[in-house]
Amino acid sequence: MRGRFLLTLSSVKLELARRRMSATSVPSMADFLTKKTYSPPSWASHLLPIPSHTFSLAHLPTPIHRWNLPGLPNGTELWIKRDDFTGMELSGNKVRKLEFLMAEAVDQNADTVITIGGIQSNHCRATATASNYLNLNSHLILRTSKLLADEDPGLVGNLLVERLVGANVHLISKEEYSSIGSEALTNALKEKLEKEGKKPYVIPVGGSNSLGTWGYIEAAREIEEQLKSRPDSLKFDDIVVACGSGGTIAGISLGSWLGALKAKVHAFSVCDDPDYFYDFVQGLLDGLQAGVNSRDIVSIHNAKGKGYAMNTSEELKFVKEVASSTGVILDPVYSGKAVYGLINEISKDPKNWEGRKILFIHTGGLLGLYDKVDQMASLMGNWCRMDVSESVPRKDGVGKMF
Repeated sequence: MRGRFLLTLSSVKLELARRRMSATSVPSMADFLTKKTYSPPSWASHLLPIPSHTFSLAHLPTPIHRWNLPGLPNGTELWIKRDDFTGMELSGNKVRKLEFLMAEAVDQNADTVITIGGIQSNHCRATATASNYLNLNSHLILRTSKLLADEDPGLVGNLLVERLVGANVHLISKEEYSSIGSEALTNALKEKLEKEGKKPYVIPVGGSNSLGTWGYIEAAREIEEQLKSRPDSLKFDDIVVACGSGGTIAGISLGSWLGALKAKVHAFSVCDDPDYFYDFVQGLLDGLQAGVNSRDIVSIHNAKGKGYAMNTSEELKFVKEVASSTGVILDPVYSGKAVYGLINEISKDPKNWEGRKILFIHTGGLLGLYDKVDQMASLMGNWCRMDVSESVPRKDGVGKMF
């Protein structure tokens, strides 16, 4: 009887766990590419405006697991949230923002989406793919060097995916981008397409506006639910993430501040400088009527190094060593620089990080590595011609080549 009772109790616990996981694992694959009415977390219900709908584009929730990165201080635990697992063509942090932005594009009856970024922009690749899924045309303004602006951009990394899905690519030189600005460039293309009878919807650099910020407000809720479902009462002291356009850090910082996480957010900027991002994030927060100061909810560190999408040999060697030692592949533009910056910060003051539980959010960008193959080639020495002894039997036709 006791054994039957314990079995029944175990079954009840398993069923409760299953239901809890089911509740926190939305959207399911059955919801993929569906438009749904949006309800914000209770702690974010005072923000305005609240989006009316969202499109299910990402594979969520993304897993959180322990990350045994070498050289951490005593008692320090590093965990990683795998937002590089949000999809394949849609992988990375940008798809969380696109769930809200694409829903608004459809609500406005757009037939075309315009966005802008660097020549290997993960955001532009994700936008092109999402647009294609939703039967919308995409136009990408991609920034490149003056010498390459009049040439075919090729098929490396993100460019291959963008061109495979039929995106219209418009090249602009860095000098033109700097003197004109992203907003004026996208508006100029919008006006041109409108004259052709199109109904374009413009998404800013990185999808980083107040609407896109909801993507990582939602990510904060997702992390909360994942921690609730754990039996060990895990709680993070710090959240670390790369910063390239500002929307991700605005959302996760606000979500951590307003919700139950209450973790200190550290952003490592890979372009511009911290003061620029404090001001930019403040604009996003004000656009949501959040009533908080950006400098109170996030600490921004400079991890730009040589410049946006430019790497030192030390940074690339670090990316290689992390992959070799942990199996986690960082991208060279965002997550690689962010973790490199984090380890440098920890090494400066290891006592300050002792005993802390840190969550690093991996924002994807794997395709960007293909643009660095020439620089990384010298780091890859682990290959050889296989030496097969003459004593090994040989017979034609044994090894089939399909």
